Amino acid sequence: MTIWIDADACPRPVRDVTVKAARRKQVELVLVANSAQQLPPGPGIRQVTVAAGADAADHYIIEHSRPGDLVVTADVPLAAGLVDRGVTAINPRGQIYDKGSIGERLAVRNLMDELRGAGLAGRGGPAPYNDKDKQAFANALDRLIARL
Repeated sequence: MTIWIDADACPRPVRDVTVKAARRKQVELVLVANSAQQLPPGPGIRQVTVAAGADAADHYIIEHSRPGDLVVTADVPLAAGLVDRGVTAINPRGQIYDKGSIGERLAVRNLMDELRGAGLAGRGGPAPYNDKDKQAFANALDRLIARL
């Protein structure tokens, strides 16, 4: 099993929790981003820096992840591609993407994107990441690692 992080927009607390969990469970962790990430030293943790460009990290993760792996991402289209390939995905707030939920999440994401493009919805992003989100993520991550 490998844990992958779509690291370009990943909140630091999520990265830190994932690093600790990967070390504790002795699971390989790969951070994929368009720019170098500051990683704590240690075995089993590596970084892949992809070329700048839209979705370059996403394409790398889809190409290299395998069923049985776990991907941490807030990117719903990436999660949809992973779920279609049998790869488990979780977002930084601890919500698990699976075959039962990904279709609806993708539809809502696309609808909101269209509404924003038409000027019918605000451009605000998600609520600020907080301790409750971090705890929900940590709990869901531990359950997934144990299950996978």
